[in-house]
Amino acid sequence: MANITLKNIPDDLYENLKSHAAINRRSLNNEIIVCIEKAIKSKRIDKDQFMNRLQILRKDLKVPFLTDEMLSEIKNEERL
Repeated sequence: MANITLKNIPDDLYENLKSHAAINRRSLNNEIIVCIEKAIKSKRIDKDQFMNRLQILRKDLKVPFLTDEMLSEIKNEERL
């Protein structure tokens, strides 16, 4: 397997990685590998496909579309 040396890691990032490694019961090295794998494997979502899927889900739910006015009314009801 190949080796990589990381330099100039910001202190807060290092502490964050170390903390996540402990939470996930991994070594720091393994935590970094998992983070890199997630970043490489993640896909960009096509905006148009996402919006089309969202519209289909909205129709399937059969709930009214919430407007700003409706949301304001709901918020204000609880404040009276």
